[in-house]
Amino acid sequence: MKSLNLGLICLLLVLNCKSDPQQTSLKTDTQELSIAKKIANAHGFEHWKNVSEIKFTFQVDTDTRNGKGRSWSWYPKSDEVLFESLHGEQRYSRKHMDSTLIANDRGFINDKFWLLVPFQLVWDTSATISEPTKAQAPISKTELNRITLTYSNEGGYTPGDAYDIFYDEQFIIREWIYRKGNSAEPSLTTTFENYKDYNGIKIATDHKQEGGNWNLYFTDVSITLDDQK
Repeated sequence: MKSLNLGLICLLLVLNCKSDPQQTSLKTDTQELSIAKKIANAHGFEHWKNVSEIKFTFQVDTDTRNGKGRSWSWYPKSDEVLFESLHGEQRYSRKHMDSTLIANDRGFINDKFWLLVPFQLVWDTSATISEPTKAQAPISKTELNRITLTYSNEGGYTPGDAYDIFYDEQFIIREWIYRKGNSAEPSLTTTFENYKDYNGIKIATDHKQEGGNWNLYFTDVSITLDDQK
C-alpha cells in the first residue's frame, strides 16, 4: 500500500455514493435506521440542515509520497461543487452532469464520502446496513460495535462495495474496513481519529493504517452555516 498515490486511491476507495444529500432515509428496517441516525447524530447531523458551504482538502501521504491534495467547496443546498486544482477552478452543478464532468465528480464523491461517512449512513438510499454486533476492531484490537454498510450491485461509480464500520458506545466511528466488491478479504483498513468540531459537526481529520507511514487526511476544513453568511 505504500506506493499508492492519490489517483489510485480514487480507484480503490469509495466512489459508489450518488445519493442526494437532502434525502434522509435508508431503505432498511427500523433498527438499522435507528443505528444510522444515532451514528449520524453523534457526529452532529442535526446541524447539517443549516450548512450553506463546506470546504476541505483531501490528501494522502505515504512513505514515498506526499499528496498534493484536492481542494473542494461544496454548496449542499444547490448541490454545486467548486474544484480547485493546479489548472485553475472549475464549478459545476451535480444536478446537471455531463460526461466531461465525470472524472472530477468521481474524485468529489470519493473525498466527500471519507469526510462525511457518518452522514452517508443516512443519505445513501442504495445501501443496506446489517444488525449491530460486538466485534474486535482490526487495528486497536479493542471491542467495539460493528455494522456493515453494503452497496447495491447496480448504480454508482463502483457498485457492490462493503464497509465494516466500528464505533464506540457514544456512536463515534473509530475504525473501518473497506472491502471492494464485498470481497471476503479487506481492501483497506484505517482508523478514524483526530476528530475536530466544525460548528457542531465532528469530522475525523486523520485515517491511518496499522504500521508504516500512511495517512489519508483533511486540511483547510471549514463549515459555514446559514446564519454566518
